[in-house]
Amino acid sequence: MSKQAKVRSTYRCSECGWETGKWVGRCGECQAWGSVAEAGTPTLRTAAAPVSSPAVPIGQVSVTESIARSSGVPELDRVLGGGLVPGAAILLAGEPGVGKSTLLLEVAAQTARVHHRTLYVTGEESASQVRLRADRTGGVHDDLFLAAETDLGAVLTHIEEVRPTLLVVDSIQTIGASGIEGVPGGVTQVKEVAAALIRVAKLRNITTVIVGHVTKDGSIAGPRVLEHLVDVVLHFEGDRNSRFRMVRAMKNRFGPVDEVGCFDLSSDGIAAVTDPTGLFIEHHAQEVAGTCVAVTMEGRRPLLAEVQALVSPAPLDRPRRTVSGVDGSRVDLVLAVLFRHCALPLQSYDVFAATVGGARLQDPAADLALAVALASSHLGVPAPRGAIAIGEIGLAGELRRVRDLPQRVAEAARLGFKVAVVPRDRSSHDPGQARSRFVDGLEVIEVDDVHSALLTLRLTRGR
Repeated sequence: MSKQAKVRSTYRCSECGWETGKWVGRCGECQAWGSVAEAGTPTLRTAAAPVSSPAVPIGQVSVTESIARSSGVPELDRVLGGGLVPGAAILLAGEPGVGKSTLLLEVAAQTARVHHRTLYVTGEESASQVRLRADRTGGVHDDLFLAAETDLGAVLTHIEEVRPTLLVVDSIQTIGASGIEGVPGGVTQVKEVAAALIRVAKLRNITTVIVGHVTKDGSIAGPRVLEHLVDVVLHFEGDRNSRFRMVRAMKNRFGPVDEVGCFDLSSDGIAAVTDPTGLFIEHHAQEVAGTCVAVTMEGRRPLLAEVQALVSPAPLDRPRRTVSGVDGSRVDLVLAVLFRHCALPLQSYDVFAATVGGARLQDPAADLALAVALASSHLGVPAPRGAIAIGEIGLAGELRRVRDLPQRVAEAARLGFKVAVVPRDRSSHDPGQARSRFVDGLEVIEVDDVHSALLTLRLTRGR
């Protein structure tokens, strides 16, 4: 009498999809408590089946069906690498209220205006609510079809009936598949819904844009496999107190992943911002101490942003450090370098550092502008009008070269700045004195360290 083979149970985390052979109270991947439960019985192996189309040499594959077309929103086309590719699956994630639905409704309306059928499926709002937004933003068109559904089967039926060129699903966490374990938004449901939508998109050459939620730490909610299934992953970023929004490509099979698009979100809808530099610079009527302009790179686009600092005597034993738009650890590093290498005793002062217009400076090239703003505020001496500072600061007080320096300098020259202090090219053999050159009317001064940069801008008394 043969013994029956024992089927080994598998346990899966409902938060991230991590699997293990035994039950544990805490997920080994996402560290969530109480999220591991027994998964369903594993299915049998799939046997060989007939192919849908024979394999052909790669040189004989036609590329005409995969040529991108414009979405009608130039900044989004910039991020996507040219536009919407037929059959592509795009995942757009962002915080609640950042403007994801407004952006995609604008893309859907622009697609409908060029006589391409568009299907907008909403699972979070009613059809009348979306219609009100479309009336406000001017997005009503006969080729834009709207459906309010939360069932995957109903969504697939709408696709068969409408046969759209562009499909927008807002959002995947609200769509559920009948017959699949779990609730909508769970790991199993999200994987099944995403797989079904992507399968239809590839089969019918439908560009599919899926809206995804994010967790409290900013990552995309659901299993990580969702990001692997889609062709493009976009993050929609923005500050609630600012109208400025940015779309950043985190994954792109059809273009670069170091590109961003800029938008202006208002009550009338969302508009592309082709030159966002002016949003991050304050135009002062006179010279003001404690300010300096930095040039950062957002993708391949140089952006100028003003850094402001306020240094005042600390009334308490522990000085305050308050930052907005800049990294607090970089501020501490710059303060230590100014104290050690520039003889500026800022350790006993309250320090406040911020950016203009809600800009977030994560580029280390903004270190020198931050140092100039701090020194200027402490000494009460404004930096020269029309000056910018570019460079990463090292612990020894040296200035390190940054990427795309010619593009940064050219952008500053285009906007009418007069002086740029930048790190010296280490390949030169004449260290010591500052070296200057001119680029389109902009004087570029190369220096070796922070102290030399402050001396050039007349913001230190010397050693």
